[in-house]
Amino acid sequence: MNDLSNIDFGKLAAESEISLEEYFVEHPAYLSLRDGKKNIALGNRGVGKTAVFKMLDKYHSGKGAIVINLTPETYSYEFLSSQMVKEVDGAWAKQSAYNSSWLYLLYVLAMKYLLSNDTSRMKRGSIGKIHDYLRDNHKQIDKNPISALISYVKRIEGLKVGNIEASVKVKQLDSLYKLEEINGLLDDLREVSKRKNVVFLVDELDRGWDNSEDAQAFVAGLIDASFRINQSMTGNIKVLISLRRELYVSIPSLYKDAQKYRDLIEVIEWDEITLKKLICKRIARSLPHVSKGTDEEIWRTVFPEFLEYRQSNSFNYVVDRTLYRPRELIYFCALIQDKYIQAPTPTVNYSIISEAERLYSQDRLNDIVMEYEFQYPSLLSVLETFRGSVYSLDKEELELHLTKIIIGDLRIDAKAYNWIKELETHNLTKILWEVGFITCLAVGGVKGKSRSGSRYVGYHQLSSLPLDNISKFQIHQMFRSFLGLKEKKSSSPSED
Repeated sequence: MNDLSNIDFGKLAAESEISLEEYFVEHPAYLSLRDGKKNIALGNRGVGKTAVFKMLDKYHSGKGAIVINLTPETYSYEFLSSQMVKEVDGAWAKQSAYNSSWLYLLYVLAMKYLLSNDTSRMKRGSIGKIHDYLRDNHKQIDKNPISALISYVKRIEGLKVGNIEASVKVKQLDSLYKLEEINGLLDDLREVSKRKNVVFLVDELDRGWDNSEDAQAFVAGLIDASFRINQSMTGNIKVLISLRRELYVSIPSLYKDAQKYRDLIEVIEWDEITLKKLICKRIARSLPHVSKGTDEEIWRTVFPEFLEYRQSNSFNYVVDRTLYRPRELIYFCALIQDKYIQAPTPTVNYSIISEAERLYSQDRLNDIVMEYEFQYPSLLSVLETFRGSVYSLDKEELELHLTKIIIGDLRIDAKAYNWIKELETHNLTKILWEVGFITCLAVGGVKGKSRSGSRYVGYHQLSSLPLDNISKFQIHQMFRSFLGLKEKKSSSPSED
């Protein structure tokens, strides 16, 4: 067995990775986005959205396309929201305004970058028209794209909430919504982009998110704009977007048009096989002499095959304490490495892993709480009501516990009580299931999703599972260590 301290598991944040391509796993979602089959990537925090977009940048740049990365620094919702009339003050729906403004910004940015890449000395024809328009209207748009977006929204906002004669207002609004300022240039843009494709990569849209109607309109407007550009520019100009899954679910207008977007969406999800491939690629990068082995062989070069704890398979033990997100697996392995380096023992054992698990469990609990802070404020106080209890619960036991929360017999934070007090127990059960806190006993055809020795499945494994007929639940292994949860004396080890 090789020394675990010699392994470089890489960075937790893909934007900090300089060697990502050396151990990047070509996830099916990456291939689907790369090949133009999908345009929107959905996934929870830590599933690798930024890694996918970083590799998409490399791929399309390598094919000669102009890649324009719109990151929080260039479209910051935090800054934009501070400049606009609030929904409650303006009392007007903003999604159409954001939609037109995003279209305007993306089209003008595409023009700017195509012009910058044009090497002809004489600007004639389509590129000449684009050159003249940009010279007269947008000399610095590539330096501060957000200003162009804000400017356009403000023009619409001024008409919507200002005291302007009705007939004038209607005419001017119609002109802004229809992009009349640049409509005459879109055929020219389409022609120029045939020679040099443009790919927009829009990542981390959740920065500054506050779940307000403005925030929802900001994102929904972009998604609709991307849909229209991808349709009208026939592949010459593409807009690819990554978005946290729970934010997409929380935007009603997107759900209303779900059929329209369904064929464009790729959900980034992982399973045990692809996660093992991911971590073993990172191990093999540090130990080139083992790179020819199978993933199982590579894993066993630094981790024991079995642990003293119930003779558990070591990889199964680690991956079972994740929600199948790469960042979790990498973080857990890095913590095990830290504890191994500090320990006097020359081999990785259950004692080292369980010590790392205590910190991992606490950090992941806090991360999940932060992930859902806008949907479920003070969720931590709800999860803390389970502290010190058993982790296996019959349906009746779980419902009794949740009833005590709802009626106030178990104390939780006031912010949490505000969204819980009107819920039924089945609603709260569904929330705990969807955030990953509880798992369900696999029954019937669902057993195909479970592994021998792990009969419980989570939302990350089977999101479509109906909970009505589930009779047994467990609190996910990821949270047990920090919450000090205990095993039922009557529980069978095989159900753990």
